[in-house]
This record gives sequence, structure tokens and C-alpha cells, in this order.
Amino acid sequence: MSPDISTAPPQALPDQVAALRADLRAARYTVAATESLLGPVALAALRRENPIPARRALATQSDPAAVLFRLFMLGDAVPCSLVRAVLPTLGADGALQLGLVGPAALAAPRGEDDREAGEPDETDEPDETDDPDSPLRALVDLAPYSASDDVGEISWWITSDLSELATGRALGPEHVLGVGGASLTLARITPRVAVGRVLDLGCGGGIQALHASRHAEHVVATDLSERALAFAAFNAALNEVDLELRQGSLLDPVAGETFDLIVSNPPFVITPRRAAAVPEHEHEHEHEHEHEHEPAAPGTTWTYRDGGRAGDTLLAELLTGLPVHLAPGGSAVMLGNWEIPHGGDWDEHPRAWLAAASADGVDSWVIQREQEDPAQYAETWVRDGGVTDRDPRWSDLQGAWLDDFAGRDVEGIGFGYLLLRRPAGPDAAVSDTAGTDSPGSHSTAPRPGVLRTEEATGTGTGTLGVHLAESLRALDVLHEMDDDSLAARRLVRADDVVERRHLTPGQWDPMLIELVQGAGFARTVRADQVLAGVVGALDGTLTLAQVLAAVCALTDADPDEARDQVLPVVRDLVRTGMVQL
Repeated sequence: MSPDISTAPPQALPDQVAALRADLRAARYTVAATESLLGPVALAALRRENPIPARRALATQSDPAAVLFRLFMLGDAVPCSLVRAVLPTLGADGALQLGLVGPAALAAPRGEDDREAGEPDETDEPDETDDPDSPLRALVDLAPYSASDDVGEISWWITSDLSELATGRALGPEHVLGVGGASLTLARITPRVAVGRVLDLGCGGGIQALHASRHAEHVVATDLSERALAFAAFNAALNEVDLELRQGSLLDPVAGETFDLIVSNPPFVITPRRAAAVPEHEHEHEHEHEHEHEPAAPGTTWTYRDGGRAGDTLLAELLTGLPVHLAPGGSAVMLGNWEIPHGGDWDEHPRAWLAAASADGVDSWVIQREQEDPAQYAETWVRDGGVTDRDPRWSDLQGAWLDDFAGRDVEGIGFGYLLLRRPAGPDAAVSDTAGTDSPGSHSTAPRPGVLRTEEATGTGTGTLGVHLAESLRALDVLHEMDDDSLAARRLVRADDVVERRHLTPGQWDPMLIELVQGAGFARTVRADQVLAGVVGALDGTLTLAQVLAAVCALTDADPDEARDQVLPVVRDLVRTGMVQL
């Protein structure tokens, strides 16, 4: 099966974009409306990448939203007259001018045309606007999108390249993704406090930049792909959002600039690289991978996910250069993959990458959410490119990944979140002068950054973005707080924390006590009677020291031993939001 046919990205022509926006609103082309038209069975099937029930559900419906969904989401050919009917302001001519649709004879149906990208059709191009029955087919995916944040409800439309579901083809090397699982995850974990400047690094179609525009004064969005930036420009215009778009690799387009928030879903997928013949469609884009020293294994690169580096070194490069772009009080939120060497700790690579950030006074927190073995990882990303086990490339592609991992003795691959924050205030900046502080003076050098790594696979209730922002601030506050200061605070147990006891039937004494977090990452912390008693009594009335003394008196525990055991755990409970300062 050939990759999807490359077409020009949509053009952000102001008058036509305004007409399209008006028509989409009039058609009620929203997530809620289309889900109602589809029904639960077809909707569930679509989430499994099965479009057949959706086609059956919408085939006889004349609702404009149903027609638009068939055209732009399912890849169906629609008569020109029907396109005119559902886009009355824009018209079929306007849709053609924007690059949203094309003649069905020239836009390849789902898997029915195995012509190479750009190869001409033998048939003459029909005059699609003169013949009302001449079918048109979408050249881009145009999807409704909904979300909510502190500002309110969001209802947007997002364009991207047609999905494999619509084309029946493997994804092309310059494919621009729509809003997928990784995009939604990054949007959920990003803090939404009001800020000045935001950078969306590797913006793709621009969904993170659109979200950032709702709480930022200015948003800069960058990408290596000119095609991705064209989609981002169209999406910004369609949704009436102002973005500054720049082309370039990683941090190159923002040299010398700082930001209050940096968000990034970088091309972190670990892709096999070997000196081998690269398919013709990949040679065309080799110049874009400026730092690539060795070509990719045949058929394995897609610009949206492959950064042109061996192993996980792209993330290492990005994290080394990123801290200098954080303004005082600024934070960064990223997704990433990292290799886990055989016999090594899962966080070996992230800790090495973030050593420079710590030296610069930047706090870092790495959260591993998933871990796969090399075979699982290879299968995941071969399938992501639209290649299935029925494709003749299936075995060779997986073999390339497995050979690549074996060459570096990789035992596993971690996926998760990377968060950085430069503390605000006088400790945020590095002094230009060296010297020793005199007693009572305030140092102008930054304090060492705190580096925390954690495996957290659960998900609780509430908003992860808020939870993570509060935890990053807690890292900063706790760093300046010794045990005596912590013991003097009137702490409060979070409302979502409960105690769970495991007992043998008929016995009174628990064999296991757990403190369970309902929000955040739904963490579970093992506890003894003293710790459980202390956390349970933290209601802000007494200091931690007073509560600990009272619990020791009730349990006959040694106060000094209890303090040594309880304070480090309580400190960690504060970091994770289970106890509040």
C-alpha cells in the first residue's frame, strides 16, 4: 500500500476562511452534534479505527453536519451540489480555492489508487463546479474539536492531513497529524495560568498554541515542517486566533529569547538509523534533518515524529538547551521517550539530560507513565505509520527497530512527562560575578535545582495541569524549608486523600495501611499506624510537630524515631499534593 498522496496544505485566504467559519457554525458542525448523529455504536467503532458503522449511520442523513463529517472525516466522495448546499457561503468554488476539496477523480479513494504521490491521472480533470453531480473529495481532514478550561468552553475546527482511516493508505513522510492522544495529553497536563509569552515548540497543526492563546499575551509557535506551519496558520485563521509562526529546528528560531511557558510534543519517537538505501520519498526531505549523521532505516521516518537523531538524543539535546529560555517563574511541559539500558535504572537517561538544568537552578520533574519492551515499541510505531501485519514491510520494519535497540543494549523504552520550572525571585538568575557570600548577605547565584523522578501509572480525578503546577511550586518551597520549618507548619491533608486498611477476616489489627490519593496520579503510599495517625489529624489546627507528639503519646512511639521516619514521608506527600502547606 503506497503512502498517502501529498497535496498542498490549505491556504488561509481571509475572505474564504471567514465564509467557511460562518458555514461551519450554521451547520452546527460540532463534536456534540456529530456524536449525536453517529450514535454510540458508530462512535465507538470509529475510536477503534473502523469507519463502516459511521458510513452506514450517516449515509441517508441530509443534516449538514452529517454531510461535512462524511466528506472531511470519512473520506467519502460527495456530489458538488451537496457541497454547495452545506457550504452555502463559501460554495464549492471557495472550498476548491482554499484547498479543502478536489475532484474525486484526482483525489485517490480509500486504497483504490496506488499511484505514487504526484503521478498524474490518465483521465482529464472534470469541470467540477459546472456539473452538479460531479463528486468532490476532501483533500484535508477538517474536524470539530471541543474542550474546556478556566476561561470556559472551547469549540474549534482543526485541519490536518487526511487520516489513514479516510484514505486507506499508510501515512506519508510529511504527514501533519490532527488532534490525537498525545496532543490531548499535553493539553491536559499544561498549566493554564495567565502568562506573558508562550512557546509551542514543534507545533504541528497548532493545537497547543491555540490553547495557549486563551491565557497568554503572546504565543510563538515553531516547527521544522513548512507544511505543518501552513496547517497551523490555517487553523489559527479559522478559529480567529493570532499566533506568531516561525520555521526552524528545535530552539533555533527563538535564540536569545525567554518564555513564561514552553509546551512541546517534540518528534521524540526513537527511529532506527542505519546506512541503507532510503526510499525516494525520504531522500526528498533529508535536507530538513540538519543534524542527522546517518540516514534512517528504509520507510521508518515521518517528520511529525522523527527528529533525525539516533536513539533518544533529540530529547537530550532539547533538554540541554531549553533551560536558558525559561524566564524567572517560567515552566516547561513536554512529552518524551527515553531508552532504558540493560541493567540500568529507568531514569538513568533523564537524570543525565537534566543535570545541566539543575546546575542552572531549574527544578525538574520526570514522570514515567508507561514502559514498553523493544518489541512492543517497534510494533506500536510501525502501526502508527499505517503499516499492518498484512503489509510486506511489516517484518523488515520491526527488524530494523529491534536491531537498532540491540545495538545499544536497550532493555526498555519509557514514556512520560518532563516538567521544568525556573524559580521566581532573586534565586532565579545566575550571577555574572563570582565570589563568596558574606554572612547575612543574599547570594546572587542560583540555588541548585531540584530533580525529581517518579513512576506514576494511575490517573485520578481533577485537572492534571493544576496538580502538576502546584507540585512544581512545592518543589521550590520545600527546597528552602528545613525539617524544623516543616514541623512548625500547620499542614492540611488534601480532601481527596483517604485511608485504606487491609485486615485478615476476624482480626482487629491491619496487616497493611495505605494512604490513597483520589486526584492527581491516584498514588498509593504505604503507612504504619503513626504515619496514618499523623496524616489523618492534619486539619490545619495544630502544627505538624504538635500532631506528631500527640500521636506518639497515643501509640507509645519514640518521638525522635517517629520524627526521623515521618518527616521525609510528609515532605514527599506535600510534593505530590496529598498534604498541603
